[in-house]
Formats: sequence, C-alpha cells, structure tokens
Amino acid sequence: MKIDPVYLKRHYASLSDDALLALDRDDLVEAARQIYDAEITERGLDSDQPFDEMSDSTGDDPEFETTASGDAPAADTGVPEWLEEASEVWSCVVYPGRGPAPEAADARAVLIEAGIPCHLELQEILPEETTNRELRHQWRLMVPGTLNLRATSELDREIFNEDFEAEWKSHLEGFSDAELRSMHPQVAFGGLFDKVERVTRAYNEELARRRMA
Repeated sequence: MKIDPVYLKRHYASLSDDALLALDRDDLVEAARQIYDAEITERGLDSDQPFDEMSDSTGDDPEFETTASGDAPAADTGVPEWLEEASEVWSCVVYPGRGPAPEAADARAVLIEAGIPCHLELQEILPEETTNRELRHQWRLMVPGTLNLRATSELDREIFNEDFEAEWKSHLEGFSDAELRSMHPQVAFGGLFDKVERVTRAYNEELARRRMA
C-alpha cells in the first residue's frame, strides 16, 4: 500500500514517546518502518527496550489533539475529569502498516468546533476483544455522557451524512421509474421519520410539564 512519507513522518513526530514506542515495528511496511526508526533515533530512544520499562508508571492513555493543519492527531497528556463517565461516540481500529487515520482528527475537530468537550485516545485492543490478532490499537473519541446524543448528531451531520447521501443517490440511480416512485424517503426511511416525530413530541411534552413551553 502506498503511503505518504511526509504525512507519516509528521504523525510519528506528533506522538509522545510512550505512544511511539507502543507501535509494533514489525507491523509496519518497510517505508513506514524506516520513518519510524528515524524518529526513534532522533529522540534517542531504544526501540529494543520493552515498552513497559520506558513508559510512565501512571499507565494513563495519552490524549490527542489535532495539529494546526487538522489532518493528524497530535499527542497531549491531559485527562479530563469527566472521562470515567464518558461515552464513546466514534472509534476506528489501527491497521498494521497503514499511515495515521486523519478521520480521527477530523471527528475531533467537528466536536471542538461545536463546542463539545472531547477526548481522543489511542487504546490497546486486548486479545479477547478481537479475532484478528494483527489489530493492536484503536482510536476512541469520548465525550461527557450527557452530551453523547448531541455529539453523535454533530458527527452525523458534518461527516457521515454526506457519505450516506452519496450512497443513497447511487442506489436510486439503478432503479427503474416505477421502483424509484416506490422509494420515497417517507417510505424507505419511515422508521427514521417516526423516530424524529417521537423525540420531538417527548421533548415538547417535557417542556410543557415544566411549564417552559
């Protein structure tokens, strides 16, 4: 798989020492391995030393921020107070030998723009959590539990709905005229429209109950 060496070098440079050493060098393609080795050498780190011996005793997962360009996660050490009661609103596994996942930074940027507190962490995948032994880590985007619905809505609107619209458009293009007329959104997504009506009604009823309407 072709990689962008400039992009990958910037990503490795953005990682903390712990996060860099957590990567499995053997999982990287040759080009990525050379960039990784160069970063290890530049920092004066011994890649042969076990990660546990070189990491902090705190055991905390690093937090990640977007870079100024917004295209790759950058390491941070802060841990928000609300993390223990947080909800996961987005996740993505890290595939061996591939470059960084810019969508992780994109998702976090969307929430920051919306004013929603969030925490992007790189978490180890335990062996019992997957049947694919090549998967070692995953990105997890966390928000305060009380904001999970709002955060999910923002991600849908700013990122995922565009892709869904494109897929739906392509799907409709393959229909005959008669089939197209039968696929009106009110029919195809009747359950979704019903859900919107129900949540709106419940919200208005709660406003009325509190005499806030």
